[in-house]
Amino acid sequence: QVQLVESEGGLVQAGGSLRLSCAASGRTLSNNAMNWFMNWFRQAPGKERQFVAGISRSGSVTSYADSVKGRFTIFRDNGKNTVYLQMNSLKPEDTAVYYCALSTVIRGPVNYWGQGTQVTVSS
Repeated sequence: QVQLVESEGGLVQAGGSLRLSCAASGRTLSNNAMNWFMNWFRQAPGKERQFVAGISRSGSVTSYADSVKGRFTIFRDNGKNTVYLQMNSLKPEDTAVYYCALSTVIRGPVNYWGQGTQVTVSS
């Protein structure tokens, strides 16, 4: 019903920047009665998946994990049904698989997941 396709991640040096995107498609998104939140989660090796950032349909509400506040920015282009995660001042501990996720409540529970994209930050 909903497909979430993330852009490729990549390898970046510590202190560098990277932007991820996630394009959403599907008939379910056409339901204007649903206030879909778009989120980013990440999962590092051996760790649980954790919330990174989320944004409301209008873009007026955002939420960030404490670990990324001031460094990451989430924004969306509703005309393209796309959400972006701008990541600045990257640290090696940001290394993880990043997942785009769609939910009706910011931070989840998640209704739909993307396939994930690897981000590696070298020291």
